[in-house]
Amino acid sequence: MRALSLQRTSSLVAGLLVVAASVWAGPGKAADDAASLRQGESLLRRDCGGCHAVGRRGESPRAGAPAFRELSRRYDVESLGEALAEGLMTGHPEMPEFRFRPDDVDAILAYLRSIQGPPRR
Repeated sequence: MRALSLQRTSSLVAGLLVVAASVWAGPGKAADDAASLRQGESLLRRDCGGCHAVGRRGESPRAGAPAFRELSRRYDVESLGEALAEGLMTGHPEMPEFRFRPDDVDAILAYLRSIQGPPRR
Protein backbone atom coordinates (compact mmCIF):
# COMPACT_ATOMS: atom_id res chain seq x y z
CA MET A 1 0.00 0.00 0.00
CA ARG A 2 2.80 2.40 0.89
CA ALA A 3 4.54 1.79 -2.48
CA LEU A 4 1.36 2.69 -4.32
CA SER A 5 1.05 5.89 -2.30
CA LEU A 6 4.67 6.78 -3.01
CA GLN A 7 4.12 6.08 -6.71
CA ARG A 8 1.06 8.38 -6.79
CA THR A 9 2.98 11.07 -4.94
CA SER A 10 5.86 10.83 -7.41
CA SER A 11 3.44 11.13 -10.33
CA LEU A 12 1.77 14.15 -8.72
CA VAL A 13 5.11 15.85 -8.11
CA ALA A 14 6.21 15.19 -11.70
CA GLY A 15 2.94 16.64 -13.00
CA LEU A 16 3.30 19.74 -10.85
CA LEU A 17 6.85 20.26 -12.09
CA VAL A 18 5.66 20.16 -15.70
CA VAL A 19 2.94 22.71 -14.97
CA ALA A 20 5.36 24.94 -13.06
CA ALA A 21 7.89 24.79 -15.89
CA SER A 22 5.29 25.78 -18.47
CA VAL A 23 4.11 28.69 -16.31
CA TRP A 24 7.68 29.81 -15.67
CA ALA A 25 8.49 29.68 -19.40
CA GLY A 26 5.62 32.02 -20.14
CA PRO A 27 2.30 31.45 -21.86
CA GLY A 28 3.59 31.77 -25.41
CA LYS A 29 6.85 29.88 -24.95
CA ALA A 30 5.51 26.42 -25.84
CA ALA A 31 3.75 27.83 -28.92
CA ASP A 32 6.92 29.70 -29.92
CA ASP A 33 8.97 26.54 -29.52
CA ALA A 34 6.52 24.51 -31.60
CA ALA A 35 6.47 27.20 -34.29
CA SER A 36 10.27 27.30 -34.33
CA LEU A 37 10.48 23.52 -34.71
CA ARG A 38 7.98 23.61 -37.59
CA GLN A 39 9.93 26.43 -39.24
CA GLY A 40 13.23 24.53 -38.92
CA GLU A 41 11.72 21.35 -40.28
CA SER A 42 10.10 23.20 -43.17
CA LEU A 43 13.36 24.90 -44.16
CA LEU A 44 15.28 21.62 -44.04
CA ARG A 45 12.64 19.75 -46.03
CA ARG A 46 12.63 22.50 -48.67
CA ASP A 47 16.37 22.95 -49.03
CA CYS A 48 17.82 19.61 -47.95
CA GLY A 49 15.08 16.99 -48.22
CA GLY A 50 15.93 16.11 -51.82
CA CYS A 51 19.08 14.36 -50.59
CA HIS A 52 18.83 13.96 -46.80
CA ALA A 53 16.33 12.21 -44.54
CA VAL A 54 15.02 15.16 -42.56
CA GLY A 55 12.63 13.46 -40.13
CA ARG A 56 12.91 10.96 -37.30
CA ARG A 57 12.51 8.03 -39.70
CA GLY A 58 13.24 7.10 -43.26
CA GLU A 59 16.20 6.76 -45.54
CA SER A 60 17.95 9.61 -47.29
CA PRO A 61 16.85 9.90 -50.93
CA ARG A 62 20.49 10.20 -51.98
CA ALA A 63 22.81 7.35 -51.08
CA GLY A 64 25.57 8.50 -48.75
CA ALA A 65 23.73 11.63 -47.59
CA PRO A 66 23.53 11.40 -43.79
CA ALA A 67 20.11 11.35 -42.15
CA PHE A 68 19.75 14.54 -40.14
CA ARG A 69 18.57 12.59 -37.06
CA GLU A 70 22.10 11.12 -36.91
CA LEU A 71 24.11 14.33 -37.33
CA SER A 72 25.14 14.36 -33.67
CA ARG A 73 27.07 11.15 -34.32
CA ARG A 74 29.35 13.10 -36.67
CA TYR A 75 29.14 16.72 -35.51
CA ASP A 76 28.37 18.90 -32.56
CA VAL A 77 24.98 20.12 -33.79
CA GLU A 78 25.44 23.49 -32.05
CA SER A 79 28.64 24.08 -34.03
CA LEU A 80 26.68 23.92 -37.29
CA GLY A 81 25.07 27.30 -36.56
CA GLU A 82 27.96 29.38 -37.84
CA ALA A 83 28.24 27.35 -41.03
CA LEU A 84 24.50 27.66 -41.66
CA ALA A 85 24.67 31.44 -41.25
CA GLU A 86 27.88 32.07 -43.18
CA GLY A 87 27.33 29.59 -45.97
CA LEU A 88 27.32 25.83 -45.70
CA MET A 89 29.74 24.31 -48.19
CA THR A 90 31.03 20.78 -48.46
CA GLY A 91 33.78 18.92 -50.20
CA HIS A 92 31.51 17.44 -52.84
CA PRO A 93 30.29 19.48 -55.82
CA GLU A 94 26.74 18.08 -55.89
CA MET A 95 25.74 19.90 -52.71
CA PRO A 96 24.76 23.52 -53.27
CA GLU A 97 25.84 26.25 -50.88
CA PHE A 98 23.20 27.27 -48.35
CA ARG A 99 23.07 30.42 -46.26
CA PHE A 100 20.30 31.04 -43.74
CA ARG A 101 19.13 34.10 -41.77
CA PRO A 102 19.92 34.09 -38.03
CA ASP A 103 16.33 33.34 -36.97
CA ASP A 104 16.21 30.50 -39.50
CA VAL A 105 19.49 29.13 -38.11
CA ASP A 106 18.00 29.12 -34.61
CA ALA A 107 14.92 27.27 -35.86
CA ILE A 108 17.00 24.74 -37.79
CA LEU A 109 19.24 24.04 -34.80
CA ALA A 110 16.21 23.65 -32.53
CA TYR A 111 14.69 21.16 -34.95
CA LEU A 112 17.95 19.24 -35.36
CA ARG A 113 18.35 19.00 -31.58
CA SER A 114 14.79 17.70 -31.30
CA ILE A 115 15.31 14.75 -33.68
CA GLN A 116 18.74 13.49 -32.71
CA GLY A 117 18.89 9.79 -31.93
CA PRO A 118 20.88 8.29 -29.11
CA PRO A 119 24.65 8.78 -29.33
CA ARG A 120 26.67 5.97 -30.85
CA ARG A 121 28.37 3.79 -28.26
